[in-house]
Amino acid sequence: MFRRPTVAVAATACAVLLTTTTGCSSGFDKNKSGPKQDEGGKQTLRILFATSGDAETNAVKKATAAWEKKSGHKVTVQIAKDIDQQLGQAFAGDSPPDAFYVNSDQFANYAKGGSLYAYGDKIPDAEEFEPQLRKTFTHNGKLVCLPKDSSTLGLAINTKLWKEAGLTSADYPTTWAELEKTAKKLTSGNVTGLVTTNEFQRLGTFMRQSGGWITNGSESKMTADTKENARALSFVKKLLRSGSTKYAAQIDTEWAGEALGKNKAGMVIEGNWLAGGMKHDYPDTKYKVVPLPAGPAGKGTLAFTNCWGVAKASTHQAAAVDLVRHLTSTKQQLASSDAIGVMPSRTDALKTFAEQNPESKAWVAGSAYGQGPVTVPGFTKVLDQFNTDMQNLRTGNPGEILSTLQRNGEQAIKKGN
Repeated sequence: MFRRPTVAVAATACAVLLTTTTGCSSGFDKNKSGPKQDEGGKQTLRILFATSGDAETNAVKKATAAWEKKSGHKVTVQIAKDIDQQLGQAFAGDSPPDAFYVNSDQFANYAKGGSLYAYGDKIPDAEEFEPQLRKTFTHNGKLVCLPKDSSTLGLAINTKLWKEAGLTSADYPTTWAELEKTAKKLTSGNVTGLVTTNEFQRLGTFMRQSGGWITNGSESKMTADTKENARALSFVKKLLRSGSTKYAAQIDTEWAGEALGKNKAGMVIEGNWLAGGMKHDYPDTKYKVVPLPAGPAGKGTLAFTNCWGVAKASTHQAAAVDLVRHLTSTKQQLASSDAIGVMPSRTDALKTFAEQNPESKAWVAGSAYGQGPVTVPGFTKVLDQFNTDMQNLRTGNPGEILSTLQRNGEQAIKKGN
């Protein structure tokens, strides 16, 4: 579960190498076949993953234990304190785990550096996974790793504050104009109408709704400095200047979910990880999730995911792939959804999830049109700067912000190709 799927601020040892050289060492020439594989019947694998808490930790341990019993292999489970840093150090030191979580923003760095074993062609039912999620983890035309789950953004409404403002279900905003009007009506005293975070991982939704995005579909060209994106940021700036919209930090909260739970926000833009956070931290706060309002170009939301990577330097690749197939099976994805709150990345499992969790209907619907992350090698610093600039959007110049993003992105794409 992600509460704030942001771009990492600090570059890892591997990521730094990948942006300046051909990639991290893998202990062998990446153009050759790789290390000699262990074909024994009883192998011991290491996996590394980041966890959102006890629920996710226990879910992974339970799933790997079931695979151990079925396969006869053993799995050593390691919980990461900083997954990007630890993976970077492991790749650089030629001692990576066999399987591990890969953040979408770091995927291209690892793939370009030759650190990942591309096992997509070993998965018979790979097309059962959501197309946009598969695209996120495709490099040089090959599906490198399977998305382990999925998340999208929706508009969560505090039903208590909604009712107190004299609003009904007929007032759920479906357009930018309605969102602006509703945010203003909800704003009163200590309540802010709309709360979000100062990062493109939320505000990028307005770019998509306006018909824009950071790059073209193939991520070969920057498309940041456009009238569509300028229109989106100008609208957000208008909301911020009106006082009806604020960043979570402006109202002394760490994330929008906290603002919703503490009755400081009438509406928030958040993903389906919100469900677990509210259940755990604010069980008495009632809320309703609806689709994000459409913009001039129509609907738009963002999609987030991680994948299960397998190390190219692993001597247990076949076993690791079999483990990943188990962990991403329909049965295991539904079990993880029940335990953690994330949505499945498989189309069949997502359909079942939607039937079992009607309150998540808006998030599920977003899977059909969600925009995936930018996966250009070395793009992390570009997005870090964009997020820094977005902090000052209220008083800043949208055109200048986008011009900087365009310029920085063009340099990154040139280096990444």
